[in-house]
Amino acid sequence: MKAASRMRVVFVVALISLLVLTMTTVGSYMLSTDSATDDQQFLIGISQPNLDEPRQLFMNNEIRKEAEKHSNVRLIFTDAAENSEKQIYDVEKLMQYGIDLLIISLNDSEQLTPIVTEAYKSIPVIVLGRGVTGYDYSLFIGPDNESIGRKSAQLASELLKGSGGDIIEIEGVANSTSVEETSRGFNDELERRMNKPIVKSVVGDWQRDKAEDEMLRILPDYPKVRLIFAHSDAMALGASRAIQKLGLQGIHVLGIDGLDTIDGGFELVKNGILSGSVTSPIGGKEAVQYALDILHHEKGLPKKIILRSHLITGELTSGELSPGVTEEPAKESEELTNAKKIVLGVAVVGNESSWRNVNTESIREAAEGEKDIELVMQNAQGSQEKQIQIIRNFIARKVDAIAFSPIVETGWDEVLKEAKDAGIPILLTDRKVKVEDDSLWTTFIGSDFIEEGRRAARWLVEREQSESSGGRQVNIVELQGTKGSAPAIERKKGFEEVLSENEAFHIVASEIGDFTLESGQQLMEKVLRSGIKPDVVFAHNDDMALGAIKALEQAGLKPGTDIQVLSVDATRVAFQAMIAQKLNMSVECNPLLGPQIMKAVKDLAAGKEIPLNIITAEGIFTQETAKREFSIRKY
Repeated sequence: MKAASRMRVVFVVALISLLVLTMTTVGSYMLSTDSATDDQQFLIGISQPNLDEPRQLFMNNEIRKEAEKHSNVRLIFTDAAENSEKQIYDVEKLMQYGIDLLIISLNDSEQLTPIVTEAYKSIPVIVLGRGVTGYDYSLFIGPDNESIGRKSAQLASELLKGSGGDIIEIEGVANSTSVEETSRGFNDELERRMNKPIVKSVVGDWQRDKAEDEMLRILPDYPKVRLIFAHSDAMALGASRAIQKLGLQGIHVLGIDGLDTIDGGFELVKNGILSGSVTSPIGGKEAVQYALDILHHEKGLPKKIILRSHLITGELTSGELSPGVTEEPAKESEELTNAKKIVLGVAVVGNESSWRNVNTESIREAAEGEKDIELVMQNAQGSQEKQIQIIRNFIARKVDAIAFSPIVETGWDEVLKEAKDAGIPILLTDRKVKVEDDSLWTTFIGSDFIEEGRRAARWLVEREQSESSGGRQVNIVELQGTKGSAPAIERKKGFEEVLSENEAFHIVASEIGDFTLESGQQLMEKVLRSGIKPDVVFAHNDDMALGAIKALEQAGLKPGTDIQVLSVDATRVAFQAMIAQKLNMSVECNPLLGPQIMKAVKDLAAGKEIPLNIITAEGIFTQETAKREFSIRKY
């Protein structure tokens, strides 16, 4: 009887789910057909984790409004009711309906990653807001969660300055990538500013009522709490209600989302219910726009779009774009006019690698194809001091925009402040900076260096698991790029992050180079002289890998067979080395950034707020695929 009863329950749940999906589908068809012509070509499925959370409702409205502008788009919406198994079922049903593209906002990153990967094998997939593990999707659109966490910690430190007190954090759902990133940003910045850890973290599942219940339960046990940081405004509102019910005083509550809706972040901060919030852009409009670009097979599309966030406090000022925004982004629409040519100043790093040469030429060629853009390019020849001077020259010349690839991460605050004060937007290309105020730069266009490191490590782990019976220790030599540069720091971070999950892999030497062939050879010779014979060499770029290969061959070793060699960039010289069976694999780092830089400059001229980060789409190439791909490589 019990087994039969369980079967009936499963059947009823499945039937109800199908009815809900069908009703949502019919409504969506009717909505999009009203404003459409008979020439309907694309069916897009939208899988939502719930329709109770204000953020998801706001996202759906953005998607609908943008889709109504396009007569060839039909939409199917589903609601997983905060159940990951139900969302997996929804995606499977959407696939059966024959959708052309899937837009999905995840309930739980870990549980939903496999179904996203499976869908991506058949159709394009756009992930909104909460990221998946890995790279199996067409495009990710969302906020910079670590930056949001840091901004929240910045406000928390200002609110608690001189008063001390404990802090409670209310997270979204357990094991979510976005939750982990937000929490890491908040905790790291809080530690840096106040040397203060979180005293208690609880899970609120993004729900106001659960957050309220959790705070009612634990607040009596923490009488010294002076601030609650919630990962959504809805949960922050729940915390505020708990504080009120308990009759507590002097506790600040911070949220995330900053929606301009009833009980949204703007209203809650304006009415004094929350002490502050950080906007977390929805991306619904952008999802539809990029969906059509993907379906029309447009070239040069990014892999990730990271939208800019803003801090909201109760210090409202008149004339703002949205009530409560108390910080402004870099002056992106600073009277750049199409009545004259837009003058773009580019401070090139130098000529340290074949990748850099191709990158520089891509910018030059893209500018030549734009009649409205005048390019002024100067070479810093590998010197940060010279690059800063070039930027100052551009400021004095009053160019309309400045683009540069920073040689190292730090040391840019002063010159970028000078550019901001002059109203000149800064575009970071290929590499990022580490500054106190991230409004000093407008956008970053380039690669996800952490993910490049992860992808190299994942490939290595998977290859070892498939070719070895296990149990052996894999010794790795790492050849890093320029000390203090973003690619070197982040590729190392991503590589070690994946390897830390497997005890068989050990980095026995990690040497710092400068992205040149010569340094790769010299460092590899140094390692071999020390008596280390590695199983694997991981070089942070192709040029250093080629230098390492030369050193290994001179030592009588066989790179690519006896010793696996991994690199990053995937330039033509790397393909030649893979075809020759000397290099095992290379993770692509696309240098062809010129067209995206020109598009960003023109958008700035049109007064648009462009994304915080524009991440290029990239692949992985191996000895097995190199020969097939070599003939079509552009760099």
